[in-house]
Amino acid sequence: MLKVGVPSWIDEHLFAKFPSGVSIQRMESNLTRDLEVEFLVAYPSVKGFQQALPHLHGLRVVQAMTAGVDWLKKLVPEGLVLCDGQGMHNIPTAEWTITAILSSLKFFPFYRDLQHTGEWQRLREADTTYRQLHRNEQLTTFKVLQEELYGKRVMIVGYGSIGKSIEERLLAFGVDIVRVARSARDGVEAIERLPELLPQVDVVVLIVPLTEETTGMIGARELALMKQGALLVNAARGPVVQTDALVEALQSGRIRAAFDVTDPEPLPQDHPLWSAPNLLLTPHIAGSTPRSMERAITFAAEQAGRYQRGEPLQNVVTGNY
Repeated sequence: MLKVGVPSWIDEHLFAKFPSGVSIQRMESNLTRDLEVEFLVAYPSVKGFQQALPHLHGLRVVQAMTAGVDWLKKLVPEGLVLCDGQGMHNIPTAEWTITAILSSLKFFPFYRDLQHTGEWQRLREADTTYRQLHRNEQLTTFKVLQEELYGKRVMIVGYGSIGKSIEERLLAFGVDIVRVARSARDGVEAIERLPELLPQVDVVVLIVPLTEETTGMIGARELALMKQGALLVNAARGPVVQTDALVEALQSGRIRAAFDVTDPEPLPQDHPLWSAPNLLLTPHIAGSTPRSMERAITFAAEQAGRYQRGEPLQNVVTGNY
């Protein structure tokens, strides 16, 4: 009987996805009792995982419920197999990215603020903001109250499975896509070309894993290379972008941004990002939907079945990532 550890807050009806011959061991959020668990569906938080680990005996496989496992890699003991959740959150993360881009270009955060005032008298501020952001361009004399995504050039930095899902949805808007990945291949540029490519695009989407190479990859130099008024979207990890440089670029009106992740995370109450201009923030929720959890458990159940039958596991994390 394969003993599989699963966080107790996961809906019980999802346990039916696991194959026969599996014994589900429900683990409370603050596990203090000892459990025999060979295959673990990992807690999605540092605290929960660290709390549970000393109490789990016989552990062989750790299956993450997230695509990014940078934090888990540091905690999983040597000798255990770690598998990431690549593919589980493609749809919600791609949808969040499209929503963030459109919300920024349509000035939705600004209009939502106006809605709360109960009047539209400050409408002209949208035009002022646009002209300040695009001060290097020859602009129309007509009042600008929103922008179009159509015709813009969007660069996806991190052209993996989520990057491809983002592209699939972007193409419907008539944009030009620039693809960037760690290594060059047909139709995809190498990350080394980033300084050359940044001045050529209107929107930069970050969807890279957090590694030694990607930590701080967007700093003052890279932000200065972006087009005046360009949009930076971060659906990856907070430390991919150097926070001090981001704050300065936003406060100076160099760029605008939409971030689901920050560094530090969560943000301290008095952090300057809370009030930075032209910034849309969400609290690391891009991949969090009821259906993404169902996909995560479905994949974990399939992995448990593979392990049970002695078949190779998928998404095994090796090397730097």
